[in-house]
Amino acid sequence: MGAIEIFLVSLMIASCLLPSASATTRHYKFEIKMQNVTRLCHTKSMVTVNGQFPGPRIVAREGDRLEIEVVNHVHNNISIHWHGIRQVRSGWADGPAYVTQCPIQTGQKYLYNFTIIGQRGTFWWHAHISWLRSTLYGPIIILPKKNTPYPFAKPYKEVPIIFGEWFNADTEAIISQALQTGGGPNVSDAYTINGLPGPLYNCSTKDTFKLKVKPGKTYLLRLINAALNDELFFSIANHTLQIIDADGVYVKPFKTNTLIITPGQTHNVLLKTKPHFPNATFYMTARPYVTGPGTFDNSTVAGILEYESKTKLHLKNLPLFKPLLPSLNDTNFVTNFTSRLRSLASPQFPANVPQNVDKLLFFTIGLGTSPCDQNKTCQGPNGTKFSASVNNVSFILPTTALLQSHFFGQSKGVYKPDFPYSPLNWFNYTGNPPNNTLVHNDTKLMVLPFNTSVELVMQDTSILGLESHPLHLHGFNFFVVGQGFGNFDPNKDPSNFNLVDPIERNTVGVPSGGWVAIRFLADNPGVWFMHCHLEVHTSWGLKMAWLVQDGNLPDQKLPPPPMDLPKC
Repeated sequence: MGAIEIFLVSLMIASCLLPSASATTRHYKFEIKMQNVTRLCHTKSMVTVNGQFPGPRIVAREGDRLEIEVVNHVHNNISIHWHGIRQVRSGWADGPAYVTQCPIQTGQKYLYNFTIIGQRGTFWWHAHISWLRSTLYGPIIILPKKNTPYPFAKPYKEVPIIFGEWFNADTEAIISQALQTGGGPNVSDAYTINGLPGPLYNCSTKDTFKLKVKPGKTYLLRLINAALNDELFFSIANHTLQIIDADGVYVKPFKTNTLIITPGQTHNVLLKTKPHFPNATFYMTARPYVTGPGTFDNSTVAGILEYESKTKLHLKNLPLFKPLLPSLNDTNFVTNFTSRLRSLASPQFPANVPQNVDKLLFFTIGLGTSPCDQNKTCQGPNGTKFSASVNNVSFILPTTALLQSHFFGQSKGVYKPDFPYSPLNWFNYTGNPPNNTLVHNDTKLMVLPFNTSVELVMQDTSILGLESHPLHLHGFNFFVVGQGFGNFDPNKDPSNFNLVDPIERNTVGVPSGGWVAIRFLADNPGVWFMHCHLEVHTSWGLKMAWLVQDGNLPDQKLPPPPMDLPKC
């Protein structure tokens, strides 16, 4: 299909994609440029959006159309993903490089054009190529439609809090070296809150995020975990947080002193401040939850909660309280916290859990090995390279975009439509590992007819050590209907599934040494990535893709690509 034909088809289907008359089109411009940034007394030139770190905030309302022009002024190829935005029939704007688009090359630009359909809450954007999201990320705030209230009392103020990681070294050099040697990459030098490491690191006191609050007010904190490789515990000393939202979906509210948030996840929480000036300041801290055998950044990031006072006080003279965070490997806390998450499941915000299943799938998730390249020395187990896989398939990104290849019927030699429904070799997944740890490297897609209801069980494996894996699905929300430890039992475990009010989200942690079961409806045509949001595991191949076919009706088909879709 040529450019003229694409344009004509675009005109024919435009009426299906236009936002409602009451919606607004909001325009943003992202200039990808190098910027000198200093943290921990270390200055480096790094890739940014508009020279900002973290990047700019995007604000819209449910139903709005977003037009975000991304212009690449750096030597790296660039693509941007709008994490958690479903991209209903706008898969060309989803962003993962070589999946839904070729990356934006140096000197080129691309207009990401999509409508927010049926979503409101906290989301985020980030680079979706190599490890560039270590510096290219920022919040997306989707407000309810005009005159639509929150299902809770309106907060006094809303504050985005985005967790990240700071590397003194160039992250592109770090992952490049790791992929060449087959070993684990170097860990970060600090965690950050809104780009600032805080006072617990050397040479960092001046780079501290401070949340200034008034007594007797309620603040909505929009929490985002943009860290590359770590799940994080978070707490504010002497304060209680009320969880009201997960991944942009309202939940049954509950209170907690501490929460866990995996890379890719978001939580909206209400912070009710003390009724009077407390004559104290309070640390808000985050540190990792660790389950695997690899190295990790064992440090703590801190911000400070400061109360405003009518009298002039020297805050330095006030006592500073620290929260008590769970131990690094406190799986019991993580299990108890996640089990409390339930969808609001109200008439206005129902939990539309698929009650009947068309396709039952079982995926094993974990690490494995690949042979070392000829005449190379590798640092993985027994001289091999670390790899990661789903059903023992370590995903190889193609050199052209999967969605384009599918749409134009040019898939031959790009991908195979035969991703396995279950592992080819069954074993005791959480027991003694098999002797053969080699994975199969390939580009395979799981094909789903439009409107297929899917139940997917994802099972952690002990091949190179048990660990938690935060899995993110593009293009869909899913319901977490069950989870447990050990090997999933298809005869017993489904009887305990929650099909009434399970949490609905886009990123879920597969428990270390356990399994998680999700259900979703494949009602969004296109090619959709699913991958571990620990970047090191994604780099090693812990990813796969779904191909959801067109439906029969016009509004069930993927429109043709925009004219400015980047070329490989």
